[in-house]
Amino acid sequence: MGVADRIVEHAGRLTAAERRVAAVIADEPETVAFGTVSLIAGKAKTSGPTVVRFAVKLGYGGFVQLQADAQQELSALLGPARERIRQQPPADLLARVAAVEEHNVRRTLSSIPPAQFDAVVGLLADQRRAVWVLPGDVTEPIGTTLAARLSQLRRRVTLVGGSEIVAARVLAGIAPGDTLFAVDIRRYESWLIRLTRWAVDSGAVLVAATDGPLSPLTADAAETLTIAAEGVGPFDSMTSGVALANALVAGVAVRVRAKAASRLDRVEAAWTATGALLHDPTGSVRRPSGPAGRLDRGGDDHRPGTRPGAGAGAPGQEPEWLARGDGNAEETGGARAGASPAGPSGGQTADGDRSQGDHVHPAPLARLASGNGLEPLDQADQVDEG
Repeated sequence: MGVADRIVEHAGRLTAAERRVAAVIADEPETVAFGTVSLIAGKAKTSGPTVVRFAVKLGYGGFVQLQADAQQELSALLGPARERIRQQPPADLLARVAAVEEHNVRRTLSSIPPAQFDAVVGLLADQRRAVWVLPGDVTEPIGTTLAARLSQLRRRVTLVGGSEIVAARVLAGIAPGDTLFAVDIRRYESWLIRLTRWAVDSGAVLVAATDGPLSPLTADAAETLTIAAEGVGPFDSMTSGVALANALVAGVAVRVRAKAASRLDRVEAAWTATGALLHDPTGSVRRPSGPAGRLDRGGDDHRPGTRPGAGAGAPGQEPEWLARGDGNAEETGGARAGASPAGPSGGQTADGDRSQGDHVHPAPLARLASGNGLEPLDQADQVDEG
């Protein structure tokens, strides 16, 4: 058991001074790994004996043992992928992956007290607050899952991404009281930490999803959710983080189910009207149009030498909208491949309902009105939005 796990286990027994020592460990792991007792005591505004008592309370023989553990953990943070790639893989890889991922999911979800889960769900469901989702590069699958599904249940959900310049420009729209859901794990992206702290200073309420109390995200967080990210291969696993996102979305759906039902009906109607999905809400498969079962892509005949999107134009000729560079395919009657509604550059907004893969099946109203212990919807239902 490492330093982070020990802090979590003994958090309820720590004094105010010892909590300040724990905060120094969370904010400056390098200081703990290579500093002195007096240096840590000074940063925590306490005494040297308090630092030693803190180490003993965590189960160490003294500060030296705590520091050795901190050094080992810091070493793991500095180059996990390059070290793991040199390790001998397990004999039964699939069985090992199954065991590790099951452990990750169980550890992540079981570590959240019900009261804390309700508090986070309340922040995400409260439609008086805009929700901003800020993932790092490695945790992007978690952020994308949360934002895409949450945006189908409520308005004003923005996925923040791109470069630091783009992310800062998008997040400049955050208002006091808005919820910022930031998710990152070791080795922690410095720009994300800086931007998160700026948002908190601007009045945002931070929910941090990260890999432990040593994460720099925890210092400014109103709520911290711990993600178990052990990976079998050279990279950390995002499986438990995606499971956490699914759990939060399910909680929000319970809170906003009446309004969410009508919103999902509109989403489903848009998908049906545009033929966006091959499966309709009843489970029937829509037959692709065009000869030989080929999908009709707005006039693309895909003849040799013909650019996709050129329609009936001359072979190899670019469509007018592409030649202009304005991305407007409507005037030519063709659909630009991969185009989807989006908000400001770097941020996908709720009103765009950006994820084509997050289709609702069966029909969303029926899904919300039955199953999972929910009563049938009625016009008189009152919605608790946190």
